[in-house]
Amino acid sequence: MTPVHLRSAVQTLPAYVPGARSTGKDVAKLSSNELPYPPHASVLTALTAAAGGANRYPQMAGDALVEAIARRHAVAPEQVVVGNGSVALIQHVLDTVCDEGDDVVLPWRSFEAYPICIAVAGARAVKVPLTADGRHDVPGMIAAITPRTRALLACTPNNPTGPALAADELAALVEGVPEQVLVIVDEAYLDFVTDSAVGDALTLLEEHPNLLVSRTFSKAHALAGLRVGYLVGEAGIISAIRSVATPFGVNLPAQVAAVAALEPEVLGETARRAAAVAAERDRVLAALREQGWDVPDSQGNFFWLAVGEETSALAEHFGAAGILVRPFVGEGVRVSIGTPAENDRVLAATAAWRAR
Repeated sequence: MTPVHLRSAVQTLPAYVPGARSTGKDVAKLSSNELPYPPHASVLTALTAAAGGANRYPQMAGDALVEAIARRHAVAPEQVVVGNGSVALIQHVLDTVCDEGDDVVLPWRSFEAYPICIAVAGARAVKVPLTADGRHDVPGMIAAITPRTRALLACTPNNPTGPALAADELAALVEGVPEQVLVIVDEAYLDFVTDSAVGDALTLLEEHPNLLVSRTFSKAHALAGLRVGYLVGEAGIISAIRSVATPFGVNLPAQVAAVAALEPEVLGETARRAAAVAAERDRVLAALREQGWDVPDSQGNFFWLAVGEETSALAEHFGAAGILVRPFVGEGVRVSIGTPAENDRVLAATAAWRAR
């Protein structure tokens, strides 16, 4: 054991468990909510060209990328900050607003990195249980706010259960939070939403300066391996976050690829792919329900099987069928939407499980 002092919060951090990695060509990797398709050809071209300049530093704050994002969302560049994936940015946010002993309210179960980020910032995670159908308990989250609360996190669609906040729920959540408490809405999976009732947090920014919206290039844009995320919010908050963010936090090829991903023709293809994934999701959900599964209404590129104590056994069952999934021990299994052929394999495996 090292004689060097380590913060107690660090020594007790829960381990982040990544999705299992494929070890064979016939294995379906559905454990990490990745897009099952490669980046757009023009993005790959830009990425390859940029790699030739890897001996040079990128723009420190990703100015060209920031400007492209600002144009896409019709906001000022001062309202955007980019980082090494949305997880790094959420950590920067909490480091910006939390002092030792502060509270952060969050739904649970949700993205497993949230409690880790909160603990690293020296704060305490106040977990509000989801409803029985895997949704945020909006009144419960608002009721959990105390004078010690510095931030509230929401994930919509929620990872790993899948449901998204309706526009009225999202508005009620943001409006119910005191103005001195920061609201962070993580919309990593918003591109896969097909329910017109689901809210878009960017529409609430103008009236709520305590709101931050998190987006990513890792999912629908097919750039998970490059780690690019961004936040949109009030310029003063964004400036403070930028001051604690890692300099050159987005590498050169990643910046160039993300800018290329925002070109209109590429965005069109991204939307078509996201729609295809969503259609597959809906097909799989319908088939699962026909098999007798009780599955939450997912609006992401994944679905949730709440099997409790059978979680490990179900994950092993998928593994024996050559399918990698993401188990949350004692709670359930999250399965990403893959190609149609991979999804058919999933349905065969779930049917076999039900027929035991």
